[in-house]
Amino acid sequence: MAGYIIGVDGGSQSTKVVIFDTEGRVVAEGKKELRPNLLPAPGVVLHPDDDLWDTLVVACREALSRFPGRIPEILGMGLCTIRCCRTLLKADGRLAYPVMSWMDLRLSRPYEPEYPDVRYVTTTSGYLTHRLTGRTKDTAANYEGAWPIDKVAWQWSADPAVLKHYNVPRDMLFDLVNPGDVLGGLTPEAAEALGLPAGLPVVATANDKAVEALGSGSLSGPVALVSLGTYITSMIEGPDFIPENRAENFFTNLASRPGRYLYESWGIRRGMSTVSWMRELMGGDVPREAEAAGLSPEDYLNRQAEAVPAGCGGLMTIPDWLASPATPFKRGVMIGFDGRHTGVHMYRSILEAIALTMYNHNQAMCRERNLALERLIVSGGGSNGDLFMQIFADVFGIPAGRNLINGAVSLGSAICAAVGLGVYKNFDEAMAVMVRPRDVFRPVAENTKTYRAINDGIYRELTGFTDPILQKAFPIFGRGH
Repeated sequence: MAGYIIGVDGGSQSTKVVIFDTEGRVVAEGKKELRPNLLPAPGVVLHPDDDLWDTLVVACREALSRFPGRIPEILGMGLCTIRCCRTLLKADGRLAYPVMSWMDLRLSRPYEPEYPDVRYVTTTSGYLTHRLTGRTKDTAANYEGAWPIDKVAWQWSADPAVLKHYNVPRDMLFDLVNPGDVLGGLTPEAAEALGLPAGLPVVATANDKAVEALGSGSLSGPVALVSLGTYITSMIEGPDFIPENRAENFFTNLASRPGRYLYESWGIRRGMSTVSWMRELMGGDVPREAEAAGLSPEDYLNRQAEAVPAGCGGLMTIPDWLASPATPFKRGVMIGFDGRHTGVHMYRSILEAIALTMYNHNQAMCRERNLALERLIVSGGGSNGDLFMQIFADVFGIPAGRNLINGAVSLGSAICAAVGLGVYKNFDEAMAVMVRPRDVFRPVAENTKTYRAINDGIYRELTGFTDPILQKAFPIFGRGH
């Protein structure tokens, strides 16, 4: 089927709208940064005003302004948004309260009816589905966290005790559909706002990590995905739902293919934001020197960091820049400084810390699943850097590959839409056509040996020494954001 498909990637830092042809090639794209979160009280993190919708409108119109085809040739839209958020809506679908970010501590608890006029409790994808189509439908695969969902049936729990525990009456919840199902057509109001035809089909996807996995290609067999985003995690695929009480080092996530599951390791909160923080901390010299060298600031820093040997001369970083609700005392740590070290060493140390932390989380998950990895896929903007890719290959000791489109969420959204619209018969057929490998980085044996010595003898045990100190400091300094 000839034509074009829109893939929406509503992330934690920005909203991206990408228009693909039906073979997965990027034709046009638009992007709008989200506004900074509101932090009105400790543990409360909100998206301001109607930012998720407003950024979608701007990003969509920007993509259409660059679109070389004809608007009627666009077949439909795949919708993916930030997971683990909570959205409270009035009866007409408008916000009754600002969207609660996944970093808001209240989301680890059942719903508490604190605000008037709340008619529906849903996710960001449910909210935007209503804004786009007027329907009270949502994908089953975006309900991670404190929701009364039956992950075996991919539907709301039929157990009254479960509904009572999560404190959400069934009539306040949207109807659930599967990834690849059509949610509805654009309303005239939404179509006018976006610049698209009324009635254009909007197709359900899943949570953003599952959609990213779909857009990264098949994870069948001894293959894992490392997702480099604001939240960094690793995933392997399987056919069975594993309850939390039977999993120590991972949780089971509904995949973008109905009936399939992703086993997701523990991750790094505010992961790639830490890299950005370090780059900004190094100040204005980096942009000036990068411009003089004809490079982007990222490429310039990576070139500088390539000259730093594996292990950064003993400088080690613990990338806990944002503590979890279960361990609020945690903080980022850098240890091992001496006179050799510069800002570039600190920058590389953060990259190594991310790779080492994810290696340990991933290996714990794979041991529990009795799986020996043979290949790694790395997705997200961080995979653009050759240095970071090489560090992953060296730390994991296996080939690490990336795809031509590393913004895999938008591509995964387009794949869901392509299946839902009948462009392809199933998800496997769509992935085979639309996902294209870019290159592969092979581990350097000497570097792998160095990282193994650092990890096995020191790094893996490091938090056992730093956590008690941070716990003592917590009553003095309290929780950070």
